[in-house]
Amino acid sequence: MTIRVISIGKTNIPYIKEGLNDYVSRLKHYTKLSWEELPDVKKIDRSNQSLLIEKEGEAFLGAIDSRESVYLLDDGGKTMDSLQFADWINQHQIYDQSNLVLIIGGAYGFSKSLIERSKGKVSLSRLTFNHQMVRLILAEQIYRAFTIIKGEPYHHS
Repeated sequence: MTIRVISIGKTNIPYIKEGLNDYVSRLKHYTKLSWEELPDVKKIDRSNQSLLIEKEGEAFLGAIDSRESVYLLDDGGKTMDSLQFADWINQHQIYDQSNLVLIIGGAYGFSKSLIERSKGKVSLSRLTFNHQMVRLILAEQIYRAFTIIKGEPYHHS
């Protein structure tokens, strides 16, 4: 199984890039991880949110395989603490041999077609974070999950 994290747009904040690189490097010891950034949708009037959502949805759908298990990161999704998130990832590894795809959408949410394609939504918090911060928080939580799964001391519950 590979964990694929897919987002729209480049990570352009230096400290976030540095943190992402750190966690992606650490995760190499635990799992196959693919961190992918799709290009921003171009030539769209940003005030036309519904068209932007639709175009981003098309980009995401074009980047995933029909056999992959897709979950959307959304503040309205299923909330879990770190132990539950670790168990969720572990259960996926054990019972679902397909890739686990976690999608960080654009600022205005997900297209209907992408929502229908997904298996569900996962929330990192009920708080709202900008999409750059979500990347770093997700990377840290995936790393934390694997240290929990392996019984390592990184997580102190």
